[in-house]
Amino acid sequence: MKRPAPKQPTKIDAHIGARLRRLRLAREMAQAELWRQLGVSFMQVQKYESGTNRVSATRLFQIAKLFYVSIGSFFEGL
Repeated sequence: MKRPAPKQPTKIDAHIGARLRRLRLAREMAQAELWRQLGVSFMQVQKYESGTNRVSATRLFQIAKLFYVSIGSFFEGL
């Protein structure tokens, strides 16, 4: 299996982003509220949710705490 370039997003990044979006929408949270809670820009949240940008381990931990889910839940269904 060919490894992606280190900074290129993967299908896993898109999966995590989609999971983040589903969690946010399930809690009826606007993107603006999410970026305020995380301390990142609106554009960054959009990029996370679309899978364009990778979510770092630290940020994923922060998101999991915010939504009261396990980090592993972002990988379910892969």
